[in-house]
Amino acid sequence: MSIHDETEADTRAERIDPVLVASGWGQNGSKVRREVICPGRIQSGGRRGKGLSADYVLIHKGQKLAVLEAKRAGVSHRNGVGQAKDYATRLGSRYAYASNGLNWYQIDMANGAECEMDLPFPTPDELWDRTFADHNIWRERFGAVDFETDGGKWELRYYQHKAINAALEAVAKGDRRILLTLATGTGKTSIAFQIAWKLFQAKWNLSGEPVRRPRILFLADRNILADQAYNAFSAFPNDAVTRIDPDTIRKNRGVPKNASLFFTIFQTFMTGEGEPVYTQYPPDFFDFIVIDECHRGGAKDESEWRRLLEYFEPAAQLGLTATPKRKHNADTYAYFGEPVYTYALRDGIEDGFLTPFKVRQMASTIDEYVYDGRDQLVVGEVEEGEKFTEGDFNTRIIIEDRELSRVREFMSQIDQRQKTLVFCATQDHAALVRDLINQVKGIPNPNYCHRVTADDGAVGEQHLRDFQDNDKTIPTILTTSQKLSTGVDARNIRHIVLMRPIRSMIEFKQIIGRGTRTYEGKDFFTIWDFVKAHENFNDPEWDGEPLEPEEPKGPRTPPTGPEPGPDESEEPGGSGEEEPPHEKVVVKLSDGSVRKIKYIASTTYWSPEGKPISAQEFLNRLFGDLAGIVADEDRLRAVWSDPDNRERFLEQLSDRGYDRDRLDDIRRLVDAPDSDLFDVLSYILFTNPPKTRNERADNVRRDGLSETAEETKALLLAILAAYEERGESELRTKKLGTFLTARYGSVSEGKAKLGGLDAIKTAFREMQGALYSD
Repeated sequence: MSIHDETEADTRAERIDPVLVASGWGQNGSKVRREVICPGRIQSGGRRGKGLSADYVLIHKGQKLAVLEAKRAGVSHRNGVGQAKDYATRLGSRYAYASNGLNWYQIDMANGAECEMDLPFPTPDELWDRTFADHNIWRERFGAVDFETDGGKWELRYYQHKAINAALEAVAKGDRRILLTLATGTGKTSIAFQIAWKLFQAKWNLSGEPVRRPRILFLADRNILADQAYNAFSAFPNDAVTRIDPDTIRKNRGVPKNASLFFTIFQTFMTGEGEPVYTQYPPDFFDFIVIDECHRGGAKDESEWRRLLEYFEPAAQLGLTATPKRKHNADTYAYFGEPVYTYALRDGIEDGFLTPFKVRQMASTIDEYVYDGRDQLVVGEVEEGEKFTEGDFNTRIIIEDRELSRVREFMSQIDQRQKTLVFCATQDHAALVRDLINQVKGIPNPNYCHRVTADDGAVGEQHLRDFQDNDKTIPTILTTSQKLSTGVDARNIRHIVLMRPIRSMIEFKQIIGRGTRTYEGKDFFTIWDFVKAHENFNDPEWDGEPLEPEEPKGPRTPPTGPEPGPDESEEPGGSGEEEPPHEKVVVKLSDGSVRKIKYIASTTYWSPEGKPISAQEFLNRLFGDLAGIVADEDRLRAVWSDPDNRERFLEQLSDRGYDRDRLDDIRRLVDAPDSDLFDVLSYILFTNPPKTRNERADNVRRDGLSETAEETKALLLAILAAYEERGESELRTKKLGTFLTARYGSVSEGKAKLGGLDAIKTAFREMQGALYSD
């Protein structure tokens, strides 16, 4: 067989695999595997963008030492160099290789050295020694422990593998303060588990000798986070795991010490009868401490948490955070140092491990309020002409009619069966919004919406657990102020409603993170922005790319200004106190004022870099991208008239960032909601006035089917009717089977009626040629 007849699979099996086997790969604990690096960005309709897969990943002692990209023998091995470098960068591999089975190319990703390579291929030990010139006994011991994957039922994602190995490498080198920064929803608890698993199985401890299991403390700032972590560590022996909580301390008549993994919250650890709980442990008791959500004040010089961490100074301390370095959390980075690994929100969305989002800016005529004496002053005193802005509402002034208008606005536009979080200004505000939602809801269940704040205690925690259960639909909506900005591991949240100002970029990212977890059938989630929180996207360090906002189905709702935040610590048993109660002004709007409340659309578009741009800038970008694909009007018409070529063209646009949702937004931008996408693109490129789908279909009905057999004509007319109603997606080749089944009961029956599949496809294509003929 000629090399030009070989497929890539042939080349791999006959030329590359034997070379790797001869060098010992796949033997003595080393592994060779094909790895799906990422599934691709989530798009509408259950589709995904382009995923990435590495042909060969070479693994030895738990480390991904090299990536090899294969090409078939009939093409140059150099064609795989770019991919090999990209994959090695993502996976953290020292070496990248490209081969067509005849020639081999090597790249050292550490020093940039590149060369043609002669065989034999390096053995696992040779690559290990090249990668790690310094011998480290703990690196070797950690590498000898397999990851715990429940018998191979699941695999670590590539960034999780990198994060775990980066943290373990720091431990092996003797670092005592380690930081991992990973976006919310990317599995920080799973990463902490695997690190603890390797430390436990390798018998790492501060003595430096593998004489005993380590004592590992997991510190969280909320019970729900500690519970989630405790439950996630179920693979450890039962007697190795314990909780440090008041019940356990009472039962033991003292703090528990006979375990390897200890779980607690800061509030429990820093309180106690007579002396704080943590001082009942010697400072060198714990070998390793994991601090979850470490940005939440634990590293500040003056904080109680900082004193606790310094008390256990001998221990290696691993901080986990979802927030990149900012002025607001500079203390965290000063304490732990720069992260040993970072995986950003934008990375997670682009890779397809996190769900993208849309933003609806909800602007209204009552975003600000000036008291003019015509409305009823129910409580308090206010001078005529006094002005109130977003930060004043529900902290200084309460206007229930205003809150009701906002609730009605978003409740009228969402699918009320979808899980939703609403962030409010205070606990009292969260109670008011809860009641208003339950008053306007279209679902009769009395538990439809609940409040979850510090004041709700154990009852609120149960509501949260029910909300997080994906098998339960009630409660459907939770209102809160601060409490649910972190630690809510609910995968099927479809809406986040912002009814209070967001105080910082850190908090903004954490709130966005409540919706990013993936769930089957969840293509995106929507942020309903009543408070101008979308302005945070202008921040130079914002790293998540929103989808373009949808046009409103009815009137819409307001931006407002960044003002002071809520008045509560939000953590049951926490050390924070609410501000002393003060009288708020309460105003009831007159009927005339209520009728004047209007919501208006405010649409922002987003560049592929995730930055807000104007509609004109957005169209200019599209024009430039289209001009690079379509040479002239005849070419566009020829491509669009053929259903298969049209699909390939749409895939090209999707690869450049214009998926079907984005193209639908463009349709609305040029005010052609009832036009074919062909007409929209033709208008943008060549300024041709867009026709409606009805006009195009009428032309075909009038002049394009005169030579068509009656039975076939009836089928094509049905397809045209679907096209008029739902658009050009009804003209895809794969839809033809659906139309045949709907009309004749099965595809085979349709073929029998119409003279065979080839005849049907020919008529289907000719009809589309007529549809786009002018």
